[in-house]
Parts: sequence; structure tokens; C-alpha cells
Amino acid sequence: MHTLATVTAAVRAAWSRETCDEVDLADWTPGNPARGQCGVTALTVQDLLGGDLLLAEVLHPDGSRQGVHWWNRLPDGREVDLTSEQFAPHEVVQQPRVVPRPPGPPRRGAAQYAAFRAAVDAALAGR
Repeated sequence: MHTLATVTAAVRAAWSRETCDEVDLADWTPGNPARGQCGVTALTVQDLLGGDLLLAEVLHPDGSRQGVHWWNRLPDGREVDLTSEQFAPHEVVQQPRVVPRPPGPPRRGAAQYAAFRAAVDAALAGR
């Protein structure tokens, strides 16, 4: 069984342009590697540690929708958001709701998830 600390380190090592959500590619930089990584990160954390997937809208101050944000609630009740630093001060994450995970691979971003999961698994294995 992996710990939150080992999963966090592996996740952060796996973020890349190739694992970024296509919607956020224009904003992804090595200086903000968490940008566009929330979906693949939340799914992988759930794969490894269990718990619930949380989803919330992200709004601009004028109320317009920027997008959505995913993170986790672990089985012990702790909320873990490994990609929270991706947001600029003007992007406001709203209250989350629990979202059941559909069976199988994600319908959107399947290639990014597969690449990300392989990189995390390699990091956890020490490769």
C-alpha cells in the first residue's frame, strides 16, 4: 500500500505537457506544471488510495465559468488537492460535489491518463 507522501511525490514527478488536459495546453508551463493535471491526478490518486472524486466549477470574478476542477476525498475523510496551485488568484474554485467514477478508462483524456498513470507507476517502482 502506498502512502499519501509517496503518491504525492510520484504524481508531481509525472506531470508534463503530454499529460495536460488539451483545454489547458496553452497555459501549461514548467513553471506551473500542475496546470491541466487535475483530472488525471484525481483519477490516479483514487486508483492508488481510494476514496471519492470531487468536482467543482471554477469561476472568474465576473461569474463566468473558467472550467472545472477535480480532486479527492480519501477514505479517512481528508480532502487532498494536489493541483490546487495551478490557479491564478482570479480563478475561484466553487464548492465540490462527489462524482461517481464510471467504469473503464476515462472517455475524455484517455491518452493523457494512460501516459500519466504509466509515469506514476514507474516513479512508484523507483524507475
